[in-house]
Amino acid sequence: MISIKDIAKQAGMSPATVSRVINRKGNVNPVKREQILKIIEQTGYVPNQAARSMVLQRSFTIGIIINDTFNMFQRQLFSVIERRLEFFGYHTLFFFVQFDREAACLARLKSETLDGLIMIHEMKDPQFYAYAAEMSLPIVASTFSTPGVLSIHVNEEQAAFDAVSHLISLGHRKIYMISGRGFSFGRQRAEGFFQAHEAAGLERNESRLVQVPYYTAEFGMYGMRECLLRDRDFSALFAATDELAIGAVRVLRDEGLRVPEDISVVGFDDIEITDYLIPRLTTIRQPLDAIGEQTALTLHKLINGTRGNGADMILPYKLIIRESTARKM
Repeated sequence: MISIKDIAKQAGMSPATVSRVINRKGNVNPVKREQILKIIEQTGYVPNQAARSMVLQRSFTIGIIINDTFNMFQRQLFSVIERRLEFFGYHTLFFFVQFDREAACLARLKSETLDGLIMIHEMKDPQFYAYAAEMSLPIVASTFSTPGVLSIHVNEEQAAFDAVSHLISLGHRKIYMISGRGFSFGRQRAEGFFQAHEAAGLERNESRLVQVPYYTAEFGMYGMRECLLRDRDFSALFAATDELAIGAVRVLRDEGLRVPEDISVVGFDDIEITDYLIPRLTTIRQPLDAIGEQTALTLHKLINGTRGNGADMILPYKLIIRESTARKM
């Protein structure tokens, strides 16, 4: 196994000089520096991340942007992404974005040296995209689409359409939806909700869309209470995420309403817990492992100069029918 002493012996210099070159500390004669770097490259000596970065002129660091209120689905997703990035030899830095505080995230991004960036959270600030373009920073968006960025996602509108069509096929006609605000996937799922009504010859009623600030179980509870304030005579609910659905079911039980006997509920994502709930949740299954692996692979290819056909990757989803939906009584 090659050591610093071996590199020093081949270069005819002291181990201290080699160490300074590897760790970019102290003054080293440029000619000696180049000689040491050449020997490092020839021998394949990679003692640590610093040396590897120096030889290949890369940081081997990937930034992952995620909302500070990240949900269970996002937690599962970035664990898949991180494992795959580690396989490719990268380590990760997480950039947590607070609601309406993207400028702070951008400031931190500018202070780091990154080979690429993965967006699990959808950034809206134009300055972020301007900076990424200026730095020629490879970016992949995971689970949503955004202009000018390669994205890995499912067809949100069609998936929501299928979820709501399932409820309509069971005889439900008055259906509410709980969704979050401000992100493209939420808008697309809401559009699929309305399109399913229109395809079935039902009214497009905007008042049956209840929007909450976040896509969490806590706000699912808040959204369900709002639905019941508006109307207690509906028979089904479509939630834009499983966590929203979980919060909604909790409120329904607290109100003495049964799922699915009184109100059928459909979620979106198929997070791990959905198969263990009582009742088990009917939901749209996103191919989480495939999304995570393709996100990491696509970014790895971009970093190495391969863009493919430049088109988004649309992965298949599946409607998983469980116990939380039933025919309208």
